[in-house]
This record gives sequence, C-alpha cells and structure tokens, in this order.
Amino acid sequence: MATIGFIGLGNMGGPMALNLVKAGHDVRAFDLSPDTIKIAQEGGCSVADTAIDAVEDAEVVITMLPAGKHVVAVYDEICPYVSAHTLMIDCSTIDIESAKAAHDMAASVGAVSVDAPVSGGIMGAINGTLTFMAGGNDGALDRAEPILEPMGSRTVRCGAVTAGQAAKVCNNMILAVTMIGTCEAFEMGKRLGLEDQALFDVVSTASGQSWSTTTYCPVPGPVPTSPANNDYKPGFAAALMLKDLGLAQEAAEQSGASTPLGNHAYELYQKFCADGHGDVDFSGIIKMLQSEKK
Repeated sequence: MATIGFIGLGNMGGPMALNLVKAGHDVRAFDLSPDTIKIAQEGGCSVADTAIDAVEDAEVVITMLPAGKHVVAVYDEICPYVSAHTLMIDCSTIDIESAKAAHDMAASVGAVSVDAPVSGGIMGAINGTLTFMAGGNDGALDRAEPILEPMGSRTVRCGAVTAGQAAKVCNNMILAVTMIGTCEAFEMGKRLGLEDQALFDVVSTASGQSWSTTTYCPVPGPVPTSPANNDYKPGFAAALMLKDLGLAQEAAEQSGASTPLGNHAYELYQKFCADGHGDVDFSGIIKMLQSEKK
C-alpha cells in the first residue's frame, strides 16, 4: 500500500480519495474547503494543513483540480518538496498546454507523471467505476494503474504525455454533439406525435443508438437512472460540459482541426449556461430546445 498525497477534494476528488482509503492506502488529503476536509477525515484520510504537507515523503501525488491554471499553480508550489521518483498523477480535465507544463515541472525534480482525466461523473467517483484516460511513458503508466484501480473500472493507455487530456476533450465533444442530437430527435418526435418510449425502443436498437440515448436518455421514463427522471439534477453539470467544450475548441484551434459541430455545441451550451442553467445536468439542454420553435 502507498502513501498518497491527494490535493483537491471536490465532488469528484473527495469520493476518489475515500476509495483509495478503502483500498488500504494511507491518504493525506488537502483542500481549501473545510467542509470537504471534514468529509475526507471522517472517511479515513489524514488531513494536511497545506499542499506541501500533503506531498512531503509521499510515494504518490494525485491532483483533482478545476482548471489548468490551478494545476500549474499547485505543481509550482509542491514540486520542490516532492521526492525524486514520486509518481504524480493529475486527474483534472485541463488544457493541453497546462498538462504539458505539469509534466515538465514533475520531470524537473525527477518525478514521473501521468495525466489521467476521468469519465463517469459523480456517481462513477462514488462507486469507483470511473474510466481513466491516461497519458505518459510506459514506466509511469505501469506504476499508475494499480493506484487508479480502486477508483475506477478501467484505465485506457492513450499514449505519451498529454494523450489522456487529448482523449478526454475528444470524447466529451462527441458526447455533447450526440446529446444535442438526441435531444433534438426526442423533441421533434414528440411534436410528430411519437411517444418517448416508442422512439427510445427504436433508437436504442437501431443505427441512431448512442450512450446519450441508452444510458442517459434526456427525457423522463425510458431510462429510470438518467437525470431526466430526477429533475435534471446533475451527474455532469452543463457548466462542466461548457468548460470541456471550450478546451476542445482550444485544442482544435491549436491543432488545425475542423470541428464545426463541436463549435456549434459550444455555442449552444454557452447560451444554456448564460440563461442560468449551468448547475443543471448537461442533458437538461433539452429544455432550451423545447422552448424554441423553428
């Protein structure tokens, strides 16, 4: 079992840290929020007074932070106190440039590093069923996989450094586009007189099938566990989808990729969030489509 410094105990990081404790690891946790620290302590984490205290003499350092600027700032603070050969895993979803900077800072002090953003939402973090998209060299990934295992059901080796972040923004751009298309189809079907269940029964077994339909159907009824059956309380908030779409558009511009549908999805989620729905599940964008007529 490892001594792990864990920085960032929000909706995702908090449950992830607790799953590491359940697996027998010694987790030293740090966050700026006293409430999240209290929950972590009650769950078996030891509490660090500062980020530096969390990482000193740790074999593994895990960060789960809101944005690239936070990851870079934390790495800048902690790297001088990280021991050589420490494994540093960043599970945040951030821009490619910041991910590369974090890898470079880890390497400058002799640490090994992995970018490993996640998919699976809050329930995945709680249940330990996340998918990790991991980027790094083979040695770092070999060390990271057993650490990630208690927090997730799958780790996908995506390639060299920053490949995990690249996979995450590509995946979530697909998710946003398919969700919007799914919402449009269900709304159009309703206006054409189709029952939601009838359309679901067709689409879920036909060529239009997608995760957005079969697992996360945006209308109440067909998939009882989808947020549509819980007043669109978020598993994955629209504001977070907007953030990821912004990262995808930034990556598209940097790489020269043409992403017209990704860009349009970004614009639609911008409008949805600007109208005050950032804390609604991202599938709740169907409400905006329902209120509009061509």
